[in-house]
Amino acid sequence: MISDSDREKILIVDDEEKVRTILLSHLENGGTNCVTASDAFDALKKIKNQRFSLVISDVMMPGMSGIELLRLVKRQDPETAFIMITGLLDLNTAVDSLRTGAYDFITKPFELLAVRRAVDLALERRRLLIQNRCHQEDLERKVQERTFELNDALYDVEESYKITLEALVMALDAREHETSAHSQRVREYTLTLAQNFGLNHDELVQLGRGALLHDVGKIGVRDSILLKPGKLTDAEWVEMKKHPQIGYEILQNIEFLSPAAKIVLCHQERWDGNGYPNGMSGTDIPLGARIFAVVDTLDAMTSDRPYRKALSFDRALEEIRSGAGTQFDPQVAEAFLAIPKDAWLAIYASVNRKYQNQACIDFICSTSNTYQ
Repeated sequence: MISDSDREKILIVDDEEKVRTILLSHLENGGTNCVTASDAFDALKKIKNQRFSLVISDVMMPGMSGIELLRLVKRQDPETAFIMITGLLDLNTAVDSLRTGAYDFITKPFELLAVRRAVDLALERRRLLIQNRCHQEDLERKVQERTFELNDALYDVEESYKITLEALVMALDAREHETSAHSQRVREYTLTLAQNFGLNHDELVQLGRGALLHDVGKIGVRDSILLKPGKLTDAEWVEMKKHPQIGYEILQNIEFLSPAAKIVLCHQERWDGNGYPNGMSGTDIPLGARIFAVVDTLDAMTSDRPYRKALSFDRALEEIRSGAGTQFDPQVAEAFLAIPKDAWLAIYASVNRKYQNQACIDFICSTSNTYQ
């Protein structure tokens, strides 16, 4: 760290010894620590070994001018104050030195009091510039610290989201599905398929949450209907078809889940308009819901249900192919079918393995850049 004495050290550069002696004596009598140099090259040697707050330099010197010295000093340390002194009243030289970074320009013969005033003002200006820089650096440091604190707080919030959603989804899946990993699988299926549709990171996060929570509305469906091994009656179907609306109403008032609520509401809609709860059709159905509808069918057909055993992946793929343009968005179905079957099988095995090992806290509702 630079001491106060270092910050107030002055270098006097002039090829005339008499000028150097006068300035040295006058400034040191005022309590300033001064060093002299006989030319610009001598000055650069001294500057190399110590730091000066102010350089007072003659303009016209043999070998290198004061203007050239000024440029080199400013390049090395922009905070060094600089005062030019010359015996020639040259307006162009004065303007050039000021543009290059000199604080003041004094002509010979000079008055010592005028020199003292110029020195005091130059040093004070330098102090203010350094204080401003330190203040700016302190502000930037505080902003960075607050940013880190905010990021830590956001991370803690996200972790609490993950844990809450995990508990809810595990309860839902355990209630309805024997495999107890349906929601995690359809989330991964959905995000894999969504890579073909140019969604940004935030959209993918919300799509993943919507896929994960698509059946949350089944909380409001009686077990006698939800777990019925046989065909549902017309009255039972009326109750079952309420679960998208129930799920939507649960999520829409939860701020971080409200964007995903629309996917939950529309996940049972069909491309041809024969779905529920609102009979939407075509591109009126949100893209995320259209993507989800395809992979939900894949997982539903390849998972054990109370009323039947799991079907093969080949059978499920054929069902999706035949439903393109009626049940499913044909472009989404085409993108799905273009992905090799082995990719879907790998996701199926991976999710089940993670779920069985109870190591899916970071896997569920991730907000990382995995899908960017």
